Amino acid sequence: MLLAPTAFAAPSPAIRPTLDDGFHLLYNLRFDEAEQEFTYWQQQNPNEPMGPVSEGAGLLFSEFDRLGILESQFYEDDKAFLKGRPVAPDSKVRERFLGALGRADVLAKSRLAKEPKDHDALLAMVLVNGLHADYAQLIERRNFAALGYTRDATTWAQQLLALDPHAYDAYLARGMSRYIIGSLYAPFRWFLRLGGVEGNKGEGLADLRLTAEHGRYLAPFARILLSIAAVRDKDKAQARQLLSGLHDQFPDNGLFVREIQRLQSGP
Repeated sequence: MLLAPTAFAAPSPAIRPTLDDGFHLLYNLRFDEAEQEFTYWQQQNPNEPMGPVSEGAGLLFSEFDRLGILESQFYEDDKAFLKGRPVAPDSKVRERFLGALGRADVLAKSRLAKEPKDHDALLAMVLVNGLHADYAQLIERRNFAALGYTRDATTWAQQLLALDPHAYDAYLARGMSRYIIGSLYAPFRWFLRLGGVEGNKGEGLADLRLTAEHGRYLAPFARILLSIAAVRDKDKAQARQLLSGLHDQFPDNGLFVREIQRLQSGP
């Protein structure tokens, strides 16, 4: 069970936790320790929107793990990927997740009102909307709401990438949008195109690869998504290669071991 931020004892100032440290713990499924890192970082950087964004990411991934959301067998075909099975979200985690993203949204927009080219504030807005999209799509199964958040995340990503093409974490938002919409049935893609939402699976995968290879916080998540895409495309060799690399980097994450074993035992 996750603990409230106030329950943590602050680490020694000499340790100086970083967001990178917190994300590494997160991908290792050490959620309590990751949250401790994120909480302390927020205490030291109260005006930085990336603090609460990171907290929100930790809460989302804890729900993903509890509910088995990222188990790739859910997504072996388009129907399963787009519909998915019902899940039961934790209402307290949901409240904390929405609260963290709400704080990040306020902080980021306050900074952007003063400096529209604020790099970290733009990245925070990409992640705020991307995390909302992931929660709406993969946990709440609210597809249209998720598409709206995905569109907004892509809009913020385009602004950031116009300013800094090397902001590789932002490519994940655009890649997810292109991939998911490109996976929809043709009439639905046509309907979304009328609303200004484009989709292309190949371009989406190319964006995900950029994040996987060069991203700072989201590179492992991009590699997880690419491994899921490889399974759905029946490319088990590519999926195993990605999952083996993730297992080497994050040995405490049992998801990677289970999926490697499943791929090895499958037909």
